[in-house]
Amino acid sequence: MPRYALKVEYHGAPFAGWQKQVDLSTVQGAIEAALDKLEPGPHTIAAAGRTDAGVHALAQVAHCDTVKDWSPFRLSEALNFHLKPQPVAIVGCAVVPDDWHARFSALERHYFFRVLMRRAPATHDRGLVWQVPRLLDADAMRQGVSYLLGKHDFTTFRSTICQAASPVKTLDSLDIVEATGRGGPEMHFHIRARSFLHNQVRSFVGTLERVGDGSWAPEDVKTALEARDRAACGPVCPPYGLYLAGVSYPEDPFG
Repeated sequence: MPRYALKVEYHGAPFAGWQKQVDLSTVQGAIEAALDKLEPGPHTIAAAGRTDAGVHALAQVAHCDTVKDWSPFRLSEALNFHLKPQPVAIVGCAVVPDDWHARFSALERHYFFRVLMRRAPATHDRGLVWQVPRLLDADAMRQGVSYLLGKHDFTTFRSTICQAASPVKTLDSLDIVEATGRGGPEMHFHIRARSFLHNQVRSFVGTLERVGDGSWAPEDVKTALEARDRAACGPVCPPYGLYLAGVSYPEDPFG
């Protein structure tokens, strides 16, 4: 059975997250249903990350096994045909070794978060950004970030329903970039790590927004981290500004 890596783009709004669930619309369920149209099932695919309800992806990576020996182009075209009109697209497809795994072969995940800073309601970017009504102080937030980089016990920034065996993770980078979006000034967060705890990225951004707003001092991030207490975390921001932007592997399967 040949194995294929799939690069997947999706708008998370209509879905209850990536992972397949009974009686709920999910991205995994949509792709597996499309595979069922191509070959007798059942089909089970695995992904690099299980994004939550409302979270988007620019470059999620998954893998699937098929009976037929498809060309990557034909497989991606056929899947995209059967995925319509859902906001899911296979934007890359490649043959990979039988032991290659979208999740376990990954070296690093890259998440991207957009914050739109304006009072008027978002129109064109509604559902694609988290909107706050004021400008944020990027320099103050960057000072707060300095306490999060590296290896730490991130219990404070971990959902109470997180199933990870340990709260200890290594945050490789968290860059904050000021940008001008179509609707006004934006703050972009680029966050990289080998793996993340449940709600860790949204907890980071929500906490750093408090710093940028002036409600917290940068040093309060350090205090919250060292508390190792979920109650010490700032607000968890909503999912719709969050994107899984890429996954790194020892060799890029898509060339």
